[in-house]
Amino acid sequence: MSFNPYLFFTDNCAEAFEFYGSVFGIEPQIMRNSDVPPGEEGMDGAGPDVVMHASIELNGSYLMGSDDPTGDGGPKAGFSVSYTATDAANAHQIFDGLADGGQVGMPVSETFWSPAFGMLTDKYGVSWMIDTAPAE
Repeated sequence: MSFNPYLFFTDNCAEAFEFYGSVFGIEPQIMRNSDVPPGEEGMDGAGPDVVMHASIELNGSYLMGSDDPTGDGGPKAGFSVSYTATDAANAHQIFDGLADGGQVGMPVSETFWSPAFGMLTDKYGVSWMIDTAPAE
């Protein structure tokens, strides 16, 4: 079992997941309303390019999302997506990628609990915490 965050966007889910895919080096899976097979239900009243579901998979965990069918997406508040990097260099690489066009809250630095930890909000309004596991 695992926890997998599901994010809602306002008409830019595909763009966001293409961005996340490029940062993490993972091909995103994107299903648009136009991909619904004949006879199946899509998102009512939504245009063909609206994203019904998007995901990237990393070691059995998923970051998932869709365009908000209500269209307002709402503010993304009260949570952070946490990513544990393989090492400090990977933490810096992922952090820098996600920070492109976003806002850094805490630059990646060594802390008493992690060799590399940082916080940011990406250009899509998603809050991230990037860390590495402490040395054994």
